[in-house]
Amino acid sequence: MRCRAALTLTVLLATGFAPGAAAGASYRIIVNPSVKGSQIPKATLNSIFLKYSPRWGDGSPVLPVDQSFRSRIRQAFANEIHQRPMMELRVFWTRRMATGVIPPPVKETDEEVVAFVAATPGAIGYVAPTTQLPDSVRQIVIVE
Repeated sequence: MRCRAALTLTVLLATGFAPGAAAGASYRIIVNPSVKGSQIPKATLNSIFLKYSPRWGDGSPVLPVDQSFRSRIRQAFANEIHQRPMMELRVFWTRRMATGVIPPPVKETDEEVVAFVAATPGAIGYVAPTTQLPDSVRQIVIVE
């Protein structure tokens, strides 16, 4: 399944297949410029942030970064991408950590997320739609 997700991600990102993003989204997905492509399937995004997909399609490591559990941006992301409430995600991560899986690092602000993504090859994060993005990160589009 991981190979299939990686292959799907590679094809979709490389070809620009399935245009569009959710109109009026409450966050934007950003990546380090080392990440190829301009789109990401919602299911792959879910898999990356739950740490089921550890590598991009080219084999390089995926390094997701989350916002604080208290953040309204993270709550929107959890509802739309994970389709789980925050309390359920806390339980999920407690169980995953018991098996040795470490959750993505957490940053308190959009600026900290941007700085992490900019400085970390393979990084992916999410920020408020109004956050100013420097040239050191790029926005990618979520596709169904």
